[in-house]
Amino acid sequence: MTDTPVLDLNADLGEGFGRWTLTDDEALLECVTSANVACGFHGGDPSTMRRVCELAAERSIAIGAQVSYRDLAGFGRRSMEVPPGELADEVTYQIGALQAFARAAGARVSYVKPHGALYNRCVHDEEQAAAVAEGVRRAGGALPVLGLPGSRLHQAARRAGLPVVAESFADRAYTAAGTLVPRREPGAVLTDPDAVVRRCLQLAHDHSITAIGGERVGMRTRSLCLHGDTPGAAALARRVRAELEASGVRLAAFV
Repeated sequence: MTDTPVLDLNADLGEGFGRWTLTDDEALLECVTSANVACGFHGGDPSTMRRVCELAAERSIAIGAQVSYRDLAGFGRRSMEVPPGELADEVTYQIGALQAFARAAGARVSYVKPHGALYNRCVHDEEQAAAVAEGVRRAGGALPVLGLPGSRLHQAARRAGLPVVAESFADRAYTAAGTLVPRREPGAVLTDPDAVVRRCLQLAHDHSITAIGGERVGMRTRSLCLHGDTPGAAALARRVRAELEASGVRLAAFV
């Protein structure tokens, strides 16, 4: 008898700003087990952060700080040359802001995940990865770092004494090396719901993904990310959750 697969479902939430609404936070919080909350640098503002923390706390959803380069105009998807010391400070700052709202909601920040260009940069860039890890360490609490398996970010987090959690993406294409296909390339985002579901079931039961070139790539993951800013994200999240549970997967936060 095999062990029951256990997966966390995470989504990026609170990414609106002012009068601009991007993610359907309430609907997604009915599906996920962890919420990556924007901390104001790529999206999000104080009122949005407070509201999402309150909604997550009501539903006992784990709250994570989604930290980013300071890039509201580019939604955090433009790589930036930020000095390591400054980047570490900005990571600590973002976590601290979300911690205040989480505490006010009767919850806490349970983990950290970089967003967009910072996430991708920290896969290979040792200096930027070390700066992010230092920023997380300064925030206190030895917060787990959610990221790509084998990334420089995870290596730096371990050196800083932080737990790491392996993440895979339900709706992003992968290279044969197990890294994400850049968004600027064709086919980088999976838009077919059937393909997304197949990806999730393959990760849960076969511990692998099929790369954009057709190669099978081994990948053990504890958390699956569903992007909240894609059209139909909430409906897709509901279907993914239903299909995983129907296949025998238990859904639970990793913290």
